[in-house]
Amino acid sequence: MSDKKGVSLVEHFEELEDPRVERTRIHRLSDIIVIAICAVICGADNWVEVEEFGQAKRDWLEALLGIPNGIPSHDTFGRVFAMLDAEKFEACFVKWVQHLHELTQGQLLAIDGKTARRSHDRRQKKNPLHLVSAWATRSRLVLGQTKVEEESNEITAIPELLEMLELSGCIVSIDAIGCQKTMGFMYLTSHEFSWPCTIRGTLSCIVSFT
Repeated sequence: MSDKKGVSLVEHFEELEDPRVERTRIHRLSDIIVIAICAVICGADNWVEVEEFGQAKRDWLEALLGIPNGIPSHDTFGRVFAMLDAEKFEACFVKWVQHLHELTQGQLLAIDGKTARRSHDRRQKKNPLHLVSAWATRSRLVLGQTKVEEESNEITAIPELLEMLELSGCIVSIDAIGCQKTMGFMYLTSHEFSWPCTIRGTLSCIVSFT
């Protein structure tokens, strides 16, 4: 990769703009982000659980981050994340995950779409959340993820996801929808690759990027 940053969360999020007014910044933005990400990795599903994680791991977090003003409240976590630029946050997070994952020759990345359970809202007429993810099978990491927009499908989401990733030296597998001429090979023609093929029976596409 061309970006030589380390695997530090703080380094990868240092370019993310803090949307808060200066006088209201009791807690550093980097502390809020690191605690939240660590909590979610450990299974936190909401801001109350993120705060509870912070309190439970306070000694470790103090040694790691300093956190001079203690653990932020769940209201602070929710308010700050609501103000953050979601796309810029996602870009920083993806870069961090990619740096955790040392790409090696022949690494298999599986591209697949899944619908999140209980993500729909019939009363609000909201469809369930459908995401396309890139799963590194050897490293067991999700390297990237993109939302399938309503009134659309994975045909438009997969190229967006592929553009987010550094694919050099990787083998990418995509299911049947990725074999369509209108999607997969339009992306492939603008990138260096070898041995595209369709596997009979499973209707999957495997591509090796050089």
